[in-house]
Amino acid sequence: MKIEKLYETAKDTAERIWELTPEERLYEGGGWIPTTLTLKPEENFQKFYGFGGALTESSGYVLSRLPSQIRKQAIDAYYNPKCGNGYRYARIHMNSCDFSLENWACVPEKDETLKSFSMDRTDKYISPLAMEVQKAARNEGSDVQFLMSPWSPPLWMKDNGDMNHGGHLLDCYRELWAQYFVTFINKMAERDIKISFVTIQNEPAAVQTWDSCEYSATEEGEFAAKYLGPALEKAGLGDVKIYIWDHNRDLALERLEESLKVPGTEKYVAGLAFHWYSGDQYDNIKEIARRYPDIDLIFTEGCIEGGPRNGAWFTGERYAHNIINDLKSGCTKWIDWNIVLDMKGGPNHVGNYCDAPILADVADGTLHFQSSYYYIGHFSRFIKPGAVRLGSDFFSWMTPATVSGHLTDEAETVAFKNPDGTIILIVTNRTEADLAFEFKIETSDKTETAKLRDWEQARTEGSKNTDGLFLKCPPRAIQTWILK
Repeated sequence: MKIEKLYETAKDTAERIWELTPEERLYEGGGWIPTTLTLKPEENFQKFYGFGGALTESSGYVLSRLPSQIRKQAIDAYYNPKCGNGYRYARIHMNSCDFSLENWACVPEKDETLKSFSMDRTDKYISPLAMEVQKAARNEGSDVQFLMSPWSPPLWMKDNGDMNHGGHLLDCYRELWAQYFVTFINKMAERDIKISFVTIQNEPAAVQTWDSCEYSATEEGEFAAKYLGPALEKAGLGDVKIYIWDHNRDLALERLEESLKVPGTEKYVAGLAFHWYSGDQYDNIKEIARRYPDIDLIFTEGCIEGGPRNGAWFTGERYAHNIINDLKSGCTKWIDWNIVLDMKGGPNHVGNYCDAPILADVADGTLHFQSSYYYIGHFSRFIKPGAVRLGSDFFSWMTPATVSGHLTDEAETVAFKNPDGTIILIVTNRTEADLAFEFKIETSDKTETAKLRDWEQARTEGSKNTDGLFLKCPPRAIQTWILK
């Protein structure tokens, strides 16, 4: 097995996802190298299907205020598989969310017939953006699958009479709310936007100052099994997959187990969706993958909270850390939050400003690509739909503090085998020094050193390391190695 190509993004360079020869990252420093990266191609795990982002009203609004060619540049940067990150998924919201200009609903006034159902607000910023995204992908022979999530039912369907501040869906409206889903999905289909996945509720355990609604795990299971699943099936939409939870990793396992106790959920619930805001509880996701192999695990939201971080580097590193560990935990799809926000990190109708991989200055019509955009691209551009995750790990005799002074893991890796047989190996280095490592390939009957495409030519006469393949990842960098 040989290393064929290398792509790199590093903090102290101006190049982003730039190709260099693998030989340029040979480590020739000599001495003892206590760190080993091991690829285990015989260890096969889940298939992975791609990355995506959220087409919120805020993103659509910001993009609508940019010149057409700049707007196209931003959309291509995400969804064009030839010149962008090759996203294959998009999340949209039914009714308003916090990243909307205000609270709104498709049926704002009480109407138990849903005859007044209006797509006017959706069609102002969300539908046009979804169509542009789909066009950007289709022009290059790709396609986009859409996930739909509600943040709140209309206020008249809730016990607190408010789209914000939590509250609950009134029991008497559970059947009507399921029909609301069906109506929205059908109307989006009329716009050539097919909804392939739905979550029952965004963050059902959170009482937010913005659009929110509470469900217990049992209530989610009941809504899926008794109302939403049958309604979709009756409407000829049985292929639309239902996901529960759509909240943080911390309670994912216990919520799933409680929901699955409801009779009928096994028929209608395809998977569990999760976010990153509670921290690194990856073991919960791993345990779900182990106990419930038929439950699909999809990451549906993560962002840097507290406003924009224009020019920051840690944002990309946070994304890489989460992506690597989610993928190593069994995740099959990974969807970011807002694709574009303004320089304030909005608009957001309650001031809940956040960062985005692309920030837009609408005053001068410019785009600001963040480190997070490039870090995501190191995964999304190279891991192809249907790729199988392989075993890989770092092992070092050094403590992390030996290199950086920090007592945390500073290097991470994940590997995939694409349908065409190429192997994608991603390496991150969060230290302020070169990460030097020996690269080995381990199979059931042997462990061998990986080779470079021009191995003999790469070994210079004066090389200090004559055995093994010693490579390096620069400080604060991410690399994508391609092997055949």
